[in-house]
Amino acid sequence: MCGIIGYTGRENAVPKLLDGLSALEYRGYDSAGVAVFDSENKVKVIKSKGRLSVLRDKISLISDELYSECGIGHTRWATHGEPSDVNSHPHGTLNVSIVHNGIIENYADIRENLIGEGYNFISETDTEAAAKLIDSIYIKTRNPVDAMIKASKLLNGSFAIGAVFSDYPGVIYAMRRESPLIAAVSDEGCFIASDISAVLKYTNRFYRIKEDEIAIVNEHEITVLGADKMPVSKELETADWDIQAAEKSGYPFFMIKEIHEEPEAVRKTLRPRIKDGIPDLGIPDLTDEKLISFERIHIVACGTAMHAGMIGKYAIEKLSRIPVNVEIASEFRYNNPILGKKELVVIISQSGETADTLAALRLAKRNGVYTLAVVNVPGSTIANEADSVIYTWAGPEIAVASTKAYQVQLAVMYLFAFKLAYIHGMLSESDMKKYLDELLSDVPEKIGKSIELEEKCSEIAEKYKNHKNIFFIGRGADYILSMESALKLKEISYIHCEAYAAGELKHGTISLVTDGTPVFAIACQDGLFEKMVSNIGEVRARGASVILICKESAELPDGIAEEIIRVPETSELFMPMPVITISQLIAYYTSLSLGLDVDKPRNLAKSVTVE
Repeated sequence: MCGIIGYTGRENAVPKLLDGLSALEYRGYDSAGVAVFDSENKVKVIKSKGRLSVLRDKISLISDELYSECGIGHTRWATHGEPSDVNSHPHGTLNVSIVHNGIIENYADIRENLIGEGYNFISETDTEAAAKLIDSIYIKTRNPVDAMIKASKLLNGSFAIGAVFSDYPGVIYAMRRESPLIAAVSDEGCFIASDISAVLKYTNRFYRIKEDEIAIVNEHEITVLGADKMPVSKELETADWDIQAAEKSGYPFFMIKEIHEEPEAVRKTLRPRIKDGIPDLGIPDLTDEKLISFERIHIVACGTAMHAGMIGKYAIEKLSRIPVNVEIASEFRYNNPILGKKELVVIISQSGETADTLAALRLAKRNGVYTLAVVNVPGSTIANEADSVIYTWAGPEIAVASTKAYQVQLAVMYLFAFKLAYIHGMLSESDMKKYLDELLSDVPEKIGKSIELEEKCSEIAEKYKNHKNIFFIGRGADYILSMESALKLKEISYIHCEAYAAGELKHGTISLVTDGTPVFAIACQDGLFEKMVSNIGEVRARGASVILICKESAELPDGIAEEIIRVPETSELFMPMPVITISQLIAYYTSLSLGLDVDKPRNLAKSVTVE
């Protein structure tokens, strides 16, 4: 959620910190700040509530070109205390300034103890408590490493912390527990960051900092120590992503760029995993014999990833008849789930850092259950801790509202479903090859055809943008798509949207439908189409304005809807992929028409690293 960045080197740190913070905006934030060594090697802290542009203006007022060769920066998503200048990071004392991503669970106790030692607090944040705890230890030891390590042992919760000490200009100290952190090297200096996107403009070479390690970063080198203060040998990794992939490439927003990238992202995810018409997950440890042994599957995720898991359940149960539970990660971990040795837990997370999903993964592992992660970010915590991982290879997804990452999650779920059906003898090789050929070749093309309906989607968005309530209805897989469609629209347009199983309307929900209420009806399942026509009639009888999303070939009664979007057609199993692109476009153009920040909706974060 919060993002941290640090640079020390031979060039001006300030523009690099601001570039890094800009690249981290997708994680969600409500304030930002930097701490830099000035020309007299004193630490200067500049921070502000609001967008990064406010911080830039504040820095410009101080100096036309503030110069520093070492500093740290932060984008904050409020968890303790409202968004404000005083609650913004960095926090600290005359001795130390820190930036922090995560949640310190015992901050209230730490704060109370430090007040007893004579410390005063000016903010409501847990981070200020961590900063002053580090300071209290540093005063006794005068050793930054000792102060950081000893403080880490007293902090409960999750954190990635970057710190600068007034007595050690040009050096950044960083440590982590359950929050992501990398240290990167370039020809001009070294960085710390929450993720690689923050530094891609300058380098793609980085070290991954592991749990309870501490990185000591100066302009020439990065040294990593364990909790025992012994040096840790690290492999220098190279990110596959490049800066071009993480930029807008002429599009007005990342979201629309990422929608346009969906066809190629699906091909890129699938192509290496289909060999001679047979699914190859590329996981040597996950043999056919092991897969056959699983009698039940749990899919655990949050938000959009959970909706991808629900389509996975639909495909797996339809093709292989293996029972699948799909559960919200934040509920799964507290529901005392019944987990057996012959069960598989599939974890889905775009970032690979989602806190509740990570906790669910760890719960499954503690119960001795095999875990398979489906993630987009290479080397993320979930990817590292799961027994096996399938990367989705969507490339960087910057917009908070997930689009192409959802599509490639669907692609992986379909591939996994075919693999299970084939090894269980539920699908012949010839039928599977036909399905996979369509999934690899035809489906991306049809997603592209859906994108060509942009103008139609824009017109519908303009027509319904000022309504306060919008409903989505569907049956079967279309109900799942209704949930994802409602989520997309509400999160970036701020319009109240709800999804309902169409058959449930008459059990209470239909009382909310009044004259002119927009109802999006998704009806792309042939066996359920007549039922959907009846449900559409029910809402129209109450005055609803119906927007029907259906197959190109659908035969429709006269006057069934005010608006009709005919979706490029695939096999019924794959229809969720071209359909959801339509919903994404409607959400995008609604937000755009309302003049909102499409990529960075209020109160939301791309990577939810707190529980």
